[in-house]
Amino acid sequence: MIVGAGFAGYRAARSLARASRGRADITLLNPTDHFVYVPLLPQVAAGILEPRRVAVPLSGLLPEVRPVLGKADRVDLDARAVHFTDPEGERGTLGYDRLVLAAGSVTRLLPVPGVAEHAHGFRGLPEALHLRDHLTRQVELAASGGDARERTARCTFVVVGAGYTGTEVAAHGQLFTDALVRSHPGRGRMRPRWLLLDTASRVLPELDERLSRTAERVLRRRGVEVRTGTSVREATRDGVLLTDGEFVPSRTLVWCVGVRPDPLVESLGLPLERGRLLVEPTLQVPGRPEVFACGDAAAVPDLDRPGEYTPMTAQHAWRQGRVAGHNVAASLGAGGRAAGPRPYRHRDLGFLVDLGGVRAAADPLGVRLPGPAAAAVTRGYHLAAMPGNRVRVAADWLLDAVLPRRSVQLGLVRSRSVPLDTASPERARLPDDRRPARTGAGPGAATQADVDAASARAGADDSNDTDDTDDDTADDRKSADDTDEGNDVKDTNDVKKTGEASGEHHPSPEDGSQSIDVPTPEVGRDSGGADDSPTGQSSPEDGSQSITAPTPQVGQHSSGPAAERGEGDR
Repeated sequence: MIVGAGFAGYRAARSLARASRGRADITLLNPTDHFVYVPLLPQVAAGILEPRRVAVPLSGLLPEVRPVLGKADRVDLDARAVHFTDPEGERGTLGYDRLVLAAGSVTRLLPVPGVAEHAHGFRGLPEALHLRDHLTRQVELAASGGDARERTARCTFVVVGAGYTGTEVAAHGQLFTDALVRSHPGRGRMRPRWLLLDTASRVLPELDERLSRTAERVLRRRGVEVRTGTSVREATRDGVLLTDGEFVPSRTLVWCVGVRPDPLVESLGLPLERGRLLVEPTLQVPGRPEVFACGDAAAVPDLDRPGEYTPMTAQHAWRQGRVAGHNVAASLGAGGRAAGPRPYRHRDLGFLVDLGGVRAAADPLGVRLPGPAAAAVTRGYHLAAMPGNRVRVAADWLLDAVLPRRSVQLGLVRSRSVPLDTASPERARLPDDRRPARTGAGPGAATQADVDAASARAGADDSNDTDDTDDDTADDRKSADDTDEGNDVKDTNDVKKTGEASGEHHPSPEDGSQSIDVPTPEVGRDSGGADDSPTGQSSPEDGSQSITAPTPQVGQHSSGPAAERGEGDR
């Protein structure tokens, strides 16, 4: 039984299937039916790649593995059973002889007021799709608006976290919004402004300093404002208050400050290292030889650096998955002459950061490359590393190079479907899963011990506490040292309730629900009152379909406060 189909889980399943040669019954539990190549998500958000290009079907990749759709809720180690919930809310249980925990990670939340309500995450495909729609919508609303201050706010985009993901999102996003502005008649009145914030002293602090300077130079030449030593003190609907006291009017805040292991790991009650499950070099859990863990969920000893653990990166997850699959097969007596368990060792192959266009920062095998050469190597590496869809990805790159970039907002993923505190960033939240949550209890939140430690450090000064917790702002591929420090989440940010009526459920423009009582799919109604309004209406652009207009030609659209807000009640 393998839990999770990210880099580690997918590679473990493939390695085990090959080693066992059909003699093992392999089950792969995952919330979706596909493997997502996460490093290319910024290109999905920027309209370069279509979303299905980075989503590779598991059934085609792993014909000898039985996929089960579901999110693991609890593991009963004594009974050797995994309890899960499928996408339709049904609960089930799966037994195992060997268990590989590769549950991955979730967005890390910090005690910054307003972030949970107003920030966009960037961990999965739904969030990338939502961000692409959001960026497109802001430019279009700015082009049609008459107020200069409103136009400036809509064309200002703030990214928090200058690690891998944040840097790539800012780089690709800036090119994307520039292309959108050029396509509008009112382009002379709009000037996109991108800010990249991080409390570190430089962008990409985990990279060689020369590569960091290369990336920062590219961003600044394009007009991206890189603010090191700066983070967010408070987020509001109208903008972002920075730690240096400046208020930046904006409608877009992208949260890329790092990750925490999936909450499933903590629920096991086993020894942890900064939230990750402690394992032996063979990836087995001490005292539980039938349980293996790899990827972001596991704290794997770094044999080349005694006393340290391997960082939470895609490179390590990919290689650890292969070792886990081999060692599971060895524990079952499969694998031929090389059936003995292997300890996990690694050698850095270098780093690659795609900065969009013909620019990148790369040092494959320690060789630092210039812009165009780095971009070619970066894309070549991604093509080689992808388990499928290579031709389609290459075709999209070619078309983007020779044709003008086009984008429309489809409204398929709404803001309330991709909350920051989700335990499953791989899929959008279901329409009926709209329970209000507090950031102090969300899956990315810190433990009570973390909160107590932060309180002891900060004393009574809340603002200093916020600055301390922001000190680790980083990307979701940084080491565990960077991803766990400062996760001191307090119950200061209540996520907005999602409009639960006292009576029957009615679809809202945020939940993507579909009620088929429609005369046409082209004309819709949008909710136009308070969240507890007894009747809701949906609009044609939001992905919901609950159209009860009397004629297919004339739709009803509300004019209440919710309709005026437009973007997810932000």
